Amino acid sequence: MSVLVLVAPGQGAQSPGFLTPWLDLPGAADRLRAWSEAIDLDLVRFGTQADADEIRDTAVAQPLLVASALLSAEALLGEGFGLPGAARAAEAPGAAGRPGVVAGHSVGELAAAAIAGVLTPEEALRLVRRRGLAMAEAAAVTETGMAAVLGGKDPEGVPAHLERLGLTAANRNGAGQTVAAGTAEQLAALDADPPEGARVRRLQVAGAFHTAHMAPAVAAMETAASALVPADPRVRWVSNADGRVVDEGKEILRRLVAQVAGPVRWDLCMETFLSLGVTAMIEVCPGGTLTGLAKRGMKGVRTLALKTPEHLDAARELLAGYGRDAAAADAGAGGPAGA
Repeated sequence: MSVLVLVAPGQGAQSPGFLTPWLDLPGAADRLRAWSEAIDLDLVRFGTQADADEIRDTAVAQPLLVASALLSAEALLGEGFGLPGAARAAEAPGAAGRPGVVAGHSVGELAAAAIAGVLTPEEALRLVRRRGLAMAEAAAVTETGMAAVLGGKDPEGVPAHLERLGLTAANRNGAGQTVAAGTAEQLAALDADPPEGARVRRLQVAGAFHTAHMAPAVAAMETAASALVPADPRVRWVSNADGRVVDEGKEILRRLVAQVAGPVRWDLCMETFLSLGVTAMIEVCPGGTLTGLAKRGMKGVRTLALKTPEHLDAARELLAGYGRDAAAADAGAGGPAGA
């Protein structure tokens, strides 16, 4: 069975003005304004007028990315996309179909949880607003950051090299890419002593995310999540923690909380996609990062990035061919998969 996966990118995918063309879609500006009011953050301004430094702020970038992912997913799948198939179709007769699998990278997992129906869009945005603020507060305690380690003579040996320098392999993205996280001094040591043959590129993020430095943010997330009553996913949701399919809403919410201080194993997610029969991937706005990884780590899988609304027709056409497969998969969705 051929399956399509819908994925949402993580922090760093944003760029100045990237939401501007999306607000020309009917109802999109009103939707974004309503979400802005719900989380007390002007998503319209940050997505259309703010400069790179403003949207680099963790407390801004994270809700902005989840909002953009949900706005573009709604444009593709129809309003009510997280509801069961029959109910969703009744509310959004023009929708193109449904993916068979959803996942998100880092903060993108919250968008994926809403797309899967575990949280409502408003719940996901309120939770990510708290996540961004808590992670920004944790990052302010010590000067920390992240750097991508690309390629090298022995990519599999990169995590051990990082550990020797006191760094954490915070993101293992596959396709020869590992993201190191730690203090400014530890990152300077990596610059001076990179793994053999590897390139090191500092990332424009304001903290050592997915490491022990984020432990205070986990406590804040636990408090915020305690008020939520998650639903079980309506489509297979793959976890960053270990690449497994998770079929219980409570467990997904627990993982969303723990993920703040735990490594992202996107390499294992891609392995799971292939084991589930994925042959196509659509990356919601601001697409490009995860489809780029897929081109190197999931060779032969068709990819499409939703960068602007101009890509919606092609995405709908691609998704339409997978509608029946998604419905059949839902009948047996759940249970662990992957590594």
